[in-house]
Amino acid sequence: MTTSDIQDLGTLLYEVRDRVAVITLNRPDRMNTLGSTMKPDLARAFFELARNDEQVRAVLITGSGDKAFCAGADIKERATDVVRGTEYFVRQKATHELFRNIEEFEKPVIAAINGVALGGGLEIALCCDLRIAASHARFGLPEIKLGVIPAAGGTQRLPRLVGEARAKELILTADLVDAETALRYGLVSRVVPQAELMTASLELSQRIAQHPPLAVRFAKRAINRGMQTDLDSGLEYERYAAAMIVDSEDRIEGMRAFVEKREPQFKGR
Repeated sequence: MTTSDIQDLGTLLYEVRDRVAVITLNRPDRMNTLGSTMKPDLARAFFELARNDEQVRAVLITGSGDKAFCAGADIKERATDVVRGTEYFVRQKATHELFRNIEEFEKPVIAAINGVALGGGLEIALCCDLRIAASHARFGLPEIKLGVIPAAGGTQRLPRLVGEARAKELILTADLVDAETALRYGLVSRVVPQAELMTASLELSQRIAQHPPLAVRFAKRAINRGMQTDLDSGLEYERYAAAMIVDSEDRIEGMRAFVEKREPQFKGR
């Protein structure tokens, strides 16, 4: 396995392991909450480092320690804030844009959920393509308890993932669910013991990263578009996506390698 040096970006760590960029939310003393400079640090990790590194073909995001993936907003930092509604409306657009850009990131994003994923932490996980949870992980959107609502996409992405009724129950009760319940709801795709979480998540990420980048990118886009529109519009985008890569170098290489019974060498072109 080839591994780059770990870069400390302030509130998170960044390294590359065999074509997978590993982003670790690194505020363990604050349950990896979304405070300080974490949002701009996330933007830098995704859109400066991972995007511009041609060797990176997938991104894995996790939290430091074994207690929290991310416990959401840092309430201690925000408790004394006095914000007008109009100011909040404008300011929250930046968070929506960041999370939307992570959701639409051209490389697959996998969340390795190593502990609690609450509030904004769960909303980050909802932006990822795949979610693997440690068996002790817990999930929830408890904002209602604080007199606010999940406002970083939780009211929109959670119903699309688990269905309207379950999303309303989780949001309106502020209840937390365990990993097995999250698996049953479809909130995560796999649950593994904590000791196996990073191994399983890296193995999945690297399996995806070995495939031709253009095909992976357009398959992800086609699924995302299809989930947000009607069937006919989704099929139209699928046809477009297939046409965009049918004459790519990677498609030709994949076909030749199959016929010649050898490992393909994909270049993302």
